[in-house]
Amino acid sequence: MGWEALGQWGEDATRIEPLAGGAANDVWSVRVNGHLAVGRLGTRSDADLAWETDLIQHLDREGLTVPVPIPTTDGRLFAGGLVVMTYLEGGPPETQADWRRVADTLRELHRLTQGWPQRPGWRSSTDLLHAETGTRINLGAMPPEGVARCRAAWARLAGRQTCVVHGNPNNPGNVRMTANHVALIDWDEAHVDVPDLDLVLPDNAADLDDRAYDIAAQASAAWEAAVCWDDEYAVKRLAEVRAV
Repeated sequence: MGWEALGQWGEDATRIEPLAGGAANDVWSVRVNGHLAVGRLGTRSDADLAWETDLIQHLDREGLTVPVPIPTTDGRLFAGGLVVMTYLEGGPPETQADWRRVADTLRELHRLTQGWPQRPGWRSSTDLLHAETGTRINLGAMPPEGVARCRAAWARLAGRQTCVVHGNPNNPGNVRMTANHVALIDWDEAHVDVPDLDLVLPDNAADLDDRAYDIAAQASAAWEAAVCWDDEYAVKRLAEVRAV
């Protein structure tokens, strides 16, 4: 359907200008019911979008600042792959103190989502110790030696409690901060996994001890290599994962 779906948010709903978004989506500022909002058009399934919008509503009810989905005129939270969300003010984290606030927000996300069901079609890092594929990951496309290194990194997370992870919080563009709130945006990579994967932040703002930081950093590099394989960034990330 494409952007024609925006009409389901009202006759006056219009696109304004493109925004920097994830590689998998077309993201624009939009105007809905006279208010500035954000529209994200992608190819995720309805089941995937239902998982994401349900999660966001839960986090909003629990007091986190998140881009809340705005319903269509007939009450749906997405239509034709399009989600329209509230626009959030703020800028990226800049100081170590800012990143510590991000870490606190991530830990609250993790606390609020213990036992959350996995995103449809996704795998956690420890699932990939045995599974070959999940969403954009296909370990069969990677060199066997690289897969062995990734799995060795993920094996160090085995047995830990899981929850929802944001998936890309160390990208400053995914955080909107003001004096009063820390908002996490772009939940396109969110899924259920081990929480420390979210806590590899600049200057170790989450204050992980040396061993915990090493485990998380290695597992995170392995995850990003597998998700993006085989572009230049993925090759760089795989190079950070130690040989077995």
